[in-house]
Amino acid sequence: MTPVPVTLLTGFLGAGKTTLLNRLLRHPDMADTAVLVNEFGEIGLDHLLVEALDEDTVLLNAGCLCCTVRGDLVRALRGLAARMEAGRPLRRVAIETTGLADPAPILQTLMAEPLLLRHFRLDGVVTLVDAVAGMATLDAQPEAVKQAAVADRLVLTKTDRAAPDRVAALRARLAALNPGAPLLEAVRGEIAPAALLGCGPFDAAGKAPEVARWLAAEAGAAHAHGHHHDPNRHDARIRAFCLTFEEPLPWDGLATWLEVLAMTRGESVLRVKGILHLQGEERPVAIHGVQHLFHPPVRLAAWPRGEDGREDRRSRLVFILRDLDRAAVEKGLDAFLASAREQAGIAAAGRG
Repeated sequence: MTPVPVTLLTGFLGAGKTTLLNRLLRHPDMADTAVLVNEFGEIGLDHLLVEALDEDTVLLNAGCLCCTVRGDLVRALRGLAARMEAGRPLRRVAIETTGLADPAPILQTLMAEPLLLRHFRLDGVVTLVDAVAGMATLDAQPEAVKQAAVADRLVLTKTDRAAPDRVAALRARLAALNPGAPLLEAVRGEIAPAALLGCGPFDAAGKAPEVARWLAAEAGAAHAHGHHHDPNRHDARIRAFCLTFEEPLPWDGLATWLEVLAMTRGESVLRVKGILHLQGEERPVAIHGVQHLFHPPVRLAAWPRGEDGREDRRSRLVFILRDLDRAAVEKGLDAFLASAREQAGIAAAGRG
C-alpha cells in the first residue's frame, strides 16, 4: 500500500484556516480527503454530518473525517488506516491545527509511530498568515513565528483588507524568516489545491523546483541576515539556510552527527530536510527531522534534474534552527564527516 500524503494546515488564530479548508474541500482534486481538526470553533459544518462514529469523530458526507483530536492524533489516524484496509478510498489527509499549536508535536507523531509510517507520509506544512494582523502577531506570539518558520508553503490571507505597504512589509519579513517557502495569497480562502500539495521531500516527481527553492534559501538567508534586525522582533532567533555538497557523503558520519545534534540541541532544530547523495548509493536518499526526532531515510526513485536537464546529484541539507548558529552546525558536521572519511580510509588501507 502506497502511504497516503498528509498535509498539516497551521497558522495563528484568525488566519483563515477553516475558510480556506472549506473552499479546498469543494474542489474535485480534494475528493477522498480526510480532515482532522483539533478544535471545532466556528467550522459550521453541522449540516454535513451524516454519521457519528464515536464521541470524538464524525464522518462528513463530503468524504472527510473531522475530529476533535484531544491529543489523540494517533488513534484518529489508526482509525483511518483501518477503514482504508477495509476498502474505504483515501487519497489524502489534511490536519488543521488550533491557532495556538506548536506544529512540532504533530510532525513528531507522524514520524514516530510505526503503524502510521506504514500508512501515511508527511507531504508538507502549509502555514496561513493574516495580512492585517500578521506583523503584530509575529511580534507578540512565538508560536506564530515557529509556524511560519517550519512551513513548506506560506499563504497570505486577507490581503484585500490590508494596506499595500503593510502587505509588502509582511512579505519581506516572511521571506527573511523562511526564504525557502513559496509565498502565496488566498483571498477569501480561494486557492488552487495544486499550489499547496506535493511539497514534501519524499516524492521525486517535480523535485527540481523544490530543490531550486532549497538552494535559493541559502542565498536568501544570507541576504536577509545582512540587514538590521529589530531586537523587539523574535525572528532574529531563527535561522534558515541550505548546505550543499558536491561529493557523496559518508552515511555513518552524517547519521552520527544528526543523532548528536538531536540529542544535544534538539529543542533548537525546528526542521531539517534534505536530499542526499550517499557513498555507495546510486539513488537519492531523503531525510526529514523535527527537534529530537528524525524520520527513517527514504530512497527516492530518481534524481532531480537541473536546468540543463541533467541529473543533479549534489546533496542538499536545509536547516531551520532557533538559537543555533550556522557556523556551529557547519563546524560540527564537517568534523563528523572528516572523521568518517578518515576511518573509511584506514579501513581501506587495512584491507589492502
